[in-house]
Amino acid sequence: MPNPIRPARHLLSVGFILLALLCVCLQHMEATEPPVGNFPPPLAEYADGNVTGVAQKLMGRIQADPFNLVATVIFLAAILHTFLAAKFRAISHRFEREHDRMLKDQSGRALDERKLDRKKFLEVFFHFLGEVEAVFGIWLIPLGATILIMKGPGVASHYINGVNFTEPIFVVVIMAIASSRPILQFAEGSLKKFADFGGATPAAWWFAILTIGPLLGSFITEPAAMTICALLLAGKFYKLNPSMNLRYATLGLLFVHISIGGTLTHFAAPPVVMVAGKWNWDTLFMLHHYGWKAAMSILISNTLAFVIFRRELLSLKMPLAGEGKSGSQVPIPIIVCHLLFIGFVVYMAHYAAVVVLIFMFFIAFVAATGRNQDAISLRGPVLVGFFLAGLVIHGGCQQWWIEPVLTSLNPTQLLLGSTILTAFNDNAAITYLASLVPGFSDQAKLAVVAGAVAGGGLTVIANAPNPAGQSILQSYFGSNGVDALKLFLAALIPTVICVVIFLVLL
Repeated sequence: MPNPIRPARHLLSVGFILLALLCVCLQHMEATEPPVGNFPPPLAEYADGNVTGVAQKLMGRIQADPFNLVATVIFLAAILHTFLAAKFRAISHRFEREHDRMLKDQSGRALDERKLDRKKFLEVFFHFLGEVEAVFGIWLIPLGATILIMKGPGVASHYINGVNFTEPIFVVVIMAIASSRPILQFAEGSLKKFADFGGATPAAWWFAILTIGPLLGSFITEPAAMTICALLLAGKFYKLNPSMNLRYATLGLLFVHISIGGTLTHFAAPPVVMVAGKWNWDTLFMLHHYGWKAAMSILISNTLAFVIFRRELLSLKMPLAGEGKSGSQVPIPIIVCHLLFIGFVVYMAHYAAVVVLIFMFFIAFVAATGRNQDAISLRGPVLVGFFLAGLVIHGGCQQWWIEPVLTSLNPTQLLLGSTILTAFNDNAAITYLASLVPGFSDQAKLAVVAGAVAGGGLTVIANAPNPAGQSILQSYFGSNGVDALKLFLAALIPTVICVVIFLVLL
C-alpha cells in the first residue's frame, strides 16, 4: 500500500520551491530587464474587432498569447478546488481521528512519534487544502510560476505591483468592526423590532434577518450586512439545530439576498461601485431600476421558503433567556462611536491607507472601552481578505475571454450569461470588465449588472461577502463544512426568482 505521506510531501516541496523562486525573482527584479508592453495586455492590442465569432476571437487571442489559456486553466482548477474543499476536509478529519486513536492506543506505552507526526502533518495539510478561503492563494503559486517562466520576473513584479487590493483591505476592516459587540447589539435590537411582529419566535427572527438584514447592505455595505446577518442567524437560528435541508436553504437565501440587497444605493455593493461612477448611476437611479425589484425578490423568496419549511420553522424552540446575547448591554455612546467608525470606513472605502488608519484608531478605542467589548477576532476577516486578494490577482488574467463573451450577447442573453459567469468569478469583476466594453447600450448595462447581482449567491466565489458568511456559519454544516454543490442547489431557486423579476421588469 502506498505511503500517503509521500504525495503530500512532494506537493509541499514543489510548492516551497516555486514560492522560493517567486520570492527570489521578485526580490531581484531590478536586476532584470524591465517589462515590455502591458500585462495583461489591453484588449485593444489584440486588434480583433473585425472578428465576429466568439470562438474564433478566443482562439485568436490564445494564439496571440498562449499564456491566456494557461492562466484560465489554472483559474478553472482553483474553482474546481473550491468544490472539492469539503472532500479535503473530510480527509483531514480522518487523519485527525487516526492520530487521536494512536494516542489513545499507545497510552502508557512508548509513542511512535514518527507515525504520530505523519498523521498530524497529513491532518493539517489536508485541512489547509480544505480551507475555501485559502484556495485562490494556493493556486497563486502555479500562476506566479507560470508568469515567471512565460513572461519573466520583471512582468511578474510589475503585475503584482499593479493589482488593486483596496477591496480585500476594506472587507477585512469592515468585517472586524461589524462583528464587534456594540454593532451586533445594535443590529439585534433593530431587527428585534421587526421580529416582534411575529412574536419574536425563531421563525420570526429567521424571516426578519433574511428580509431586513440584506437591505442594510445598501447603507452599511454588503460585507458588513453579511457579517451581521450571519452572526445573528448563528445565534437565533442555527444554534437551534434545524434540519440540514433548512440550513442549506437558509444559507442560499442569505447569499442571494446579500448580493441583491445592496442595490438600493450606488455606493455599497461592489459590482455596482465598479460601474456607478463611469456610467453616472446615482442612488435614485439604483432605486428605480434595481432597488424595489430586489426587495420584491427577497420578500417572494423568503415567503416561498417559509411556506415550504413552515412546519419545521414554527416547531423550533426559543432559546433560554439570555442565550445568544453577547454580554451586558453596551452604552449608547459606544454604539454610536462604532457606527461612526463604520461610516468613516464606508466613506473612505476607496482609500486603503486611510481605511487602515481608521482601523488603528478603532483598535485603540476598543482597548479603551474593553469592559463593553469582546476580543477582536481577525482570523475570519483576514482569511476572507486573503481569499479576495487571490481572486483579484487571478481575475486580472481572465479579461481576455470575459469581454468577448459579454459583447456577443443581447440584453436578455447578457443577463442570463452574466448570471452564469458570476458563479465562476466575482460579480464585481464581471461588472468591472463590462465597464471597459465600448459602446454598451443602456439596456446592456442594466442587464449585465442585474445578472451579476442575481447570480451572486450561487457559489462562495460569486460575491465578495460570501466567504465571510461561510466562515461564520461553516461549523453548523458538519465536520466537512459547507458543500459547494448543495449550496448551489439551495441558492438556485431564489436566484431564478430574482432573474425572472429582473427579466420581466428590466
